[in-house]
Amino acid sequence: MSLHGGIPRAIAADVRRGERLEYWTLGWMASVVLVMWLVMGASQAMKAAVIEDVLSLVPAVVFLLSTHWERRRPNRRFPFGYRRANSLAFLVAATALLSVGAFLAYESITTLVKQEHPSVGGITLFGHTIWLGWLMLAALAYSVVPPVILGRLKQPVAEKIKDKVLHTDALMQKADWQTGIAGMAGIIGIGLGWWWADATAALFISLSIIKDAVGALKQAIAELLDGTPRALDSNELADDAKQLIAVLRTRFGKVDVRLRETGRYIAAEVDCATPTDVPTAAELMGDDLAWRLASLSFRPDPREPPA
Repeated sequence: MSLHGGIPRAIAADVRRGERLEYWTLGWMASVVLVMWLVMGASQAMKAAVIEDVLSLVPAVVFLLSTHWERRRPNRRFPFGYRRANSLAFLVAATALLSVGAFLAYESITTLVKQEHPSVGGITLFGHTIWLGWLMLAALAYSVVPPVILGRLKQPVAEKIKDKVLHTDALMQKADWQTGIAGMAGIIGIGLGWWWADATAALFISLSIIKDAVGALKQAIAELLDGTPRALDSNELADDAKQLIAVLRTRFGKVDVRLRETGRYIAAEVDCATPTDVPTAAELMGDDLAWRLASLSFRPDPREPPA
């Protein structure tokens, strides 16, 4: 077994579904950004929501780029193919998520310290003057709907194709709808005369985003440092990685087994002589996850004296 280019047939349809969802994300979130920008006014929560929605496009873009590169065949310069493009994309997506959270936290804390009092004025539409806050609330309500739907659709696909970029994007969608709800609370607070409600709502959003981003960044760094495969939603070892180690030790005895993650794939190395009957990926991982085992290699245990 060896690393090679292209996306395995077993997950090709699901990867294409993930790509369609990301194209939908770019379209819907672009419309959300436009609507929010038109009614942003001087609200800190609205400003935070617009910036967060713009940056939320980054994971979708890098996912599409990574799958494009992943399909490229190996060449002389990249003999193992481009499967690590997914790892690099994951780092970019996690960094974008952390940047969003850090920016929102800075803006919110600055506003609270300076005790800036945001104001929401009126606007004249069709000869009638109405409070701009009503338009802001309508825009925020609209901004909640696409992320809720898209985030829920992405989660099972990300799990099936073991794609941390798509999973991080689903977290970004979660941050999007949380931003919308917290932003609505902030606008209502301004209407009630609570000047601090707007910035407090934005700060609440930022802390939630930072928490998810730090976890994603830890996973991304571990992957780039050839760490053992991590779960999608935590920095713990993935269940299929634990199972693979157990199966290899059951088959070959108490041997050292090293696993590393290469994008969505696993490379395994076992400290024992190459067996005459090398097990197949399906035997080790099961039919559903056989595609995930990209390479399996053996080497004599260096601790044992030569025969």
